[in-house]
Amino acid sequence: MTTSVRFDVRSNVAWITLDGVDTRNSLDQNSAQALVDVCDAVDDDPSVGAVVITGAGSTFCSGADRSALRNLASAQPHEAYEALDSLYSAFRRLGEVTVPSIAAINGAAVGAGLNLALSADVRLAAEDALLVSGFAENGIHPGGGHFHLLERAAGRQVAAALGVFGRRLTGAGAAATGLVWEAVPVADLAEAVQRLAEPVARDPELARSLANSLRLTTTPSRAWQAAIEVERARQMWSLSRPLPLDAAGR
Repeated sequence: MTTSVRFDVRSNVAWITLDGVDTRNSLDQNSAQALVDVCDAVDDDPSVGAVVITGAGSTFCSGADRSALRNLASAQPHEAYEALDSLYSAFRRLGEVTVPSIAAINGAAVGAGLNLALSADVRLAAEDALLVSGFAENGIHPGGGHFHLLERAAGRQVAAALGVFGRRLTGAGAAATGLVWEAVPVADLAEAVQRLAEPVARDPELARSLANSLRLTTTPSRAWQAAIEVERARQMWSLSRPLPLDAAGR
């Protein structure tokens, strides 16, 4: 069972929906590749001026599929390296999409799912959504440039509180730290996101130029890539070792 990826366009805004209610919209290699393919479709459609990523049901994305992570523990190092890279490709590709991007965090965003949300240019969240690092508390070193993405969005203290100390934030709490732009009741989230996206999306050519300038003149993408490589080795190490009893028992 895998998460499927749906794609539709409303008023020049592309909505990408992770649709795997039974898997809580988790990512495995197949769904990660599907997300990459959908981002390619967004880039290839000149009528699209903005993109939104969200989740079906009551979850945004619960992170990497647990069975996929378990398989990495017994894989050869080069196989584990490539498998992690295929998972990372999902949120890395969203971060490179040529139009302005918004994450509509409708529910829990955990681990790699939080990375996915942090890859977007702007985040809006349901007030009661949960934003959870989830790596350290399960005996796993963060990956995918997790610390970099947290620090880029809201500063070092937030990166430490979530990524090191395992604190959790609601959507409302995340808005107070700057991790998300705005928190609204979940029933109002889709409308709030569409309202934010539509003005720039009306001029797709300008929208793509703005997105390009934003990414060239703010935090360089190479810093994210460097962070991915730093974390990857440590994540591979953490996945290959026996879990501490308290983490394994969770």
